[in-house]
Amino acid sequence: MSVLAANSHILCRELSRRDRQHQHNQLWGSGCPSLSQKPCGIFWVDHRRPRNCKGVVNRDLRMAAFGRDLSKQDAVAEMEEIRDCDHLDQILLRAQELSKPILIDWMASWCRKCIYLKPKLEKLAVEFDTKIKFYCVDVNKVPQALVKRGKISKMPTIQVWKDGEMKEEVIGGHKGWLVIEEVREMIKKFV
Repeated sequence: MSVLAANSHILCRELSRRDRQHQHNQLWGSGCPSLSQKPCGIFWVDHRRPRNCKGVVNRDLRMAAFGRDLSKQDAVAEMEEIRDCDHLDQILLRAQELSKPILIDWMASWCRKCIYLKPKLEKLAVEFDTKIKFYCVDVNKVPQALVKRGKISKMPTIQVWKDGEMKEEVIGGHKGWLVIEEVREMIKKFV
């Protein structure tokens, strides 16, 4: 039976003695020091600092407690910045040789929605790690010739480029989760 504690960051789980023993065996094997003494009382996990029954911080316990591997969910990929038109040409040529599309996030450092979307796109980059490469362009730090080449009028604009030309774009002026879903669907068309 699962119970959500008053503090929403703590997940409490009461288990019967047999289930506790079984849970301990799954998590720690026969080498668990608490098994030789007695089974633990309450199995609990704090999402910021997961601990075992002795109060020792342990990431594996967090993953086992929620029944899935959280390591990929927590991972982010740094997006490479495009500096100028020549750099973009090199990237497009390399992508064309590998016959892979690229995604370019056209953003500005002062744009609130751009700042909000960038970490979400970095998480999405992990999801499509081998299929597409993610790049970003800060329109205030690059020559305007590059911005004109991308035909950027609003920010954030997320574009997929394939075979040296822009294929499709999402202009992200609406809710972040919706933009990410639109970008995900756009990527799936080209990978």
